[in-house]
Amino acid sequence: ITVFYHLCVCVVLSAFRSICGEDGISLGEAVREQHGKDESVHRCCPPDVVVFPHCVEEVSALAKVCHNHHLPIIPFGTGTGLEGGVGALKGGVCFSLRNMDQVLDLHQEDFDVTVEPGVTRKALNAYLRETGLWFPVDPGADASLCGMAATSASGTNAVRYGTMRENVLNLEVVLADGTIIHTAGKGRRPRKTSAGYNLTNLFVGSEGTLGIITKSTLRLYGIPEAMVSAVCSFPSVQAAVDSTVQVLQAGVPIARIEFLDEVMIDACNRFSSLSYPVTPTLFLEFHGSERSVEEQVNLTEDITQSNGGSDFQWARDAETRNSLWKARHDAWYAALALRPGCKAYSTDVCVPLSRLPQIIVETKEDLMENRLTGPIAGHVGDGNFHCLMVVDPSDPEEQHRVHLFTERLARRALAMDGTCTGEHGVGLGKRALLCEEVGHTAINVMQGLKDALDPKNLMNPGKVLKEITNTVF
Repeated sequence: ITVFYHLCVCVVLSAFRSICGEDGISLGEAVREQHGKDESVHRCCPPDVVVFPHCVEEVSALAKVCHNHHLPIIPFGTGTGLEGGVGALKGGVCFSLRNMDQVLDLHQEDFDVTVEPGVTRKALNAYLRETGLWFPVDPGADASLCGMAATSASGTNAVRYGTMRENVLNLEVVLADGTIIHTAGKGRRPRKTSAGYNLTNLFVGSEGTLGIITKSTLRLYGIPEAMVSAVCSFPSVQAAVDSTVQVLQAGVPIARIEFLDEVMIDACNRFSSLSYPVTPTLFLEFHGSERSVEEQVNLTEDITQSNGGSDFQWARDAETRNSLWKARHDAWYAALALRPGCKAYSTDVCVPLSRLPQIIVETKEDLMENRLTGPIAGHVGDGNFHCLMVVDPSDPEEQHRVHLFTERLARRALAMDGTCTGEHGVGLGKRALLCEEVGHTAINVMQGLKDALDPKNLMNPGKVLKEITNTVF
C-alpha cells in the first residue's frame, strides 16, 4: 500500500508540474500552513500541496487531475475570511489564485468590468481612478473580488449600493471535474436578465463548495459629484439605532451609516488617534450632487437631533474622509489592541431594521452580564452588525463563554426573523445554525445541488454543509 501511495503521489505531482511548472507548486510546510487558515479562530488545517495556476486553462487541467485522483480542492484568494473557509479539513490541494491578477474587459460606457481572482478591491479601484468609475463594495480587508463573490461579501456602502449579490453580472467557474462554465453565458454582461435559472447567484456565496471562480464581471458606478462624511454622538445605543431606522424610513439615500458602540469608538480613538466622544456613535456619508447632498444632510441632522444626537462633526475633504473610514475599517485591529496578547473573533448577524434597536441593546446586556470584551460595529443601515470578540487564548473558560455568547447572538437574530450571518458566510462555525435558519428541507435541496455539481464531494469539503467522508491525498 505504501509503494502504491507514493507512486500515486509522484504521478499527481508530476502532472501538476507539467501544467503549471516547477515554481507553480509548493510542498513547503510554511506555504502550506499559510494557505490552511484565514483570519478566523478556527485552527490551521494545511493542504498537502499548494498550486499556483496562471490562467483558467491551468485551473481546469489541475482540477481534472484532482478529480481523477479523488483529491479535495480548496480555492484560496487572500485568506481574509472570518469563518474558517479555507482550511483543508481532508487534506488535498489548495488552488492559490494570486497569479491570476488581471483586470479585463473594462467597459466604461456600460459601467462594468471583468476581473481575475487575484485582483483585490483596492487594486481595482486604483485601476479605475482616472475613469470616473469605482466599485463600492468594501469589506474591511483588501479581499480579492472573486473571493468576495464566493462569500457574498458586503461592507459599509451596502445600504446604498448593495452587496456582492447585487453587483455580480456573470461568473466564469471551473467545476470539480474541470469543466468551465459561464453562469450568464460566455461574454454576457446585461444589467438584468430573465433567462433561465440564476446560476450566478448560486455561486455567489457558495464559499468554494461548488466550483472555483476564475473571473467575475462586476457592476461599476460613477463617482459622485459630492461626497461628505460626518460623525454624530448619541446618549444611548437606542437613540443611535432609532436614528438609523428613521433616516431610512424617511427615504434618505444615504451611502454609509455605521454604528459603533462606546467600547468600539474608544478603541478606534486609541488606535487611530481620533478624539470623538466615547458614547454610541454613527459614522455617516452622503453621495450625490451638491444640492442633493445638502438636502440629505439637513434631513438627517433633524432626525439625529430629535433623538438627542450631537451636532455633526464634518469630514468634507477627501483626506479627512479617508482617514475616518480607514479608522472604521481598522476596527478589527483597534479591538485587538484593547487586550494585547489576545485574539479576535468577529461574528455577525443581520435582522430586519425594525428589530435592530432591540437586538443591539440585548446583545450589549449579554456582553456585560458575561464579562466579555466585544465591541460592536455594524452596517446598521441594512440591519447587519458585528461583535468583535477579544479572547484570551490561554483561558479555556473565557473561550467557552465566548462560544456560548455567539450561539445566543445567532439564535437571537433567528428569533427576530433574521440570519445567522449577514456577510461573513457559514464556513465551518455556522453549519448547524444554517440548518436551524433554513430548515432540513432546504438543506436537503442544497445538498442535492452540491451532489449534482460535485458528486465526489471534492470542492472545499466540510464547509457550509456537513462534511461527507472523502478520500484524502
